[in-house]
Amino acid sequence: MKNLSARRATRRALMGLAGGLTATLALTACGADSDPQGATESTASAAGGAVVVGSADFPESQIIAEIYAGALTAAGVDATTKPNIGSREIYYSALEDGSIDILPEYGGNLLLFADPAATAASAEDILAALPDALAAKSPDVKLGVLEPSKAEDKDALVVTAATAEKYGLESIADLAEVCGEITIGAPSTFQERAYGLPGLKDKYGCEPGGFEAINDGGGDITLQALLNDDVQAADIYTTTPSIEDNDLVVLEDPENNFIAQQVLPLVNTDTVSAEAQEVLNKVSAQLTTEDLLSLNREVSGSEKRNPADAAADWLAEKGLAG
Repeated sequence: MKNLSARRATRRALMGLAGGLTATLALTACGADSDPQGATESTASAAGGAVVVGSADFPESQIIAEIYAGALTAAGVDATTKPNIGSREIYYSALEDGSIDILPEYGGNLLLFADPAATAASAEDILAALPDALAAKSPDVKLGVLEPSKAEDKDALVVTAATAEKYGLESIADLAEVCGEITIGAPSTFQERAYGLPGLKDKYGCEPGGFEAINDGGGDITLQALLNDDVQAADIYTTTPSIEDNDLVVLEDPENNFIAQQVLPLVNTDTVSAEAQEVLNKVSAQLTTEDLLSLNREVSGSEKRNPADAAADWLAEKGLAG
């Protein structure tokens, strides 16, 4: 791969001295007996270097990244974190160039990023489609997804109870009837991503009267814009505590514009060892949607806990802290 980081170049040089030890694994789609796609014995492990766990620029991703890194460290795998990298477009490039080795991801959105023409909607179909999509997207680096967790966090169009009552909204199909009167607040990438404005137009014929780019991952700024009626609908993740806390209405999505989004690790299988992958699979076996709700409330709610501290407590509770 072109433009490899110095760290990866060093790893591979040391791997050559070690005799090029490899051990291939197959992608885990579902089922504990499968292994990740095309994995090789970790060059990071062989060189004694730390694997780097990155995260997107919203709290939940940072929490999961800290959980991954904490579990790896407890199992004796040297791991560090690189949080708050940015949007998928940015952190995926960091994975490709070797700046990071592991990312918490969401199956459906990852698939649509790798293959915007993908039609899979169910969790099972998405996992089956990911190997080929990742290989085509990044042919020069071996990327694979590991065991999916039971946790799911989907984008959703959310409105206030007052807006729902005013327009008689229960679903995005209802919203489409008044879409020209609505301003949607969402990250700037929502304008181009398949599940964003293009998907709303294609699946529902919904073309909003306005769009407000708010790049806080459905956080406090988005919430205030919604509560102040600066925007009438917003893209907010379904595990965000503010939905329940403010009696917001998550619009139903009968056309599956927002497809299944199981949380799962995306890894560079050249730099993440089989041992490390097994640790991450153990995390996925324990992580639930209810856990995400609780962790998000701790970090984004009134407690304002550090993601690393919340992650450490979760690992201890689940017996993964060593």
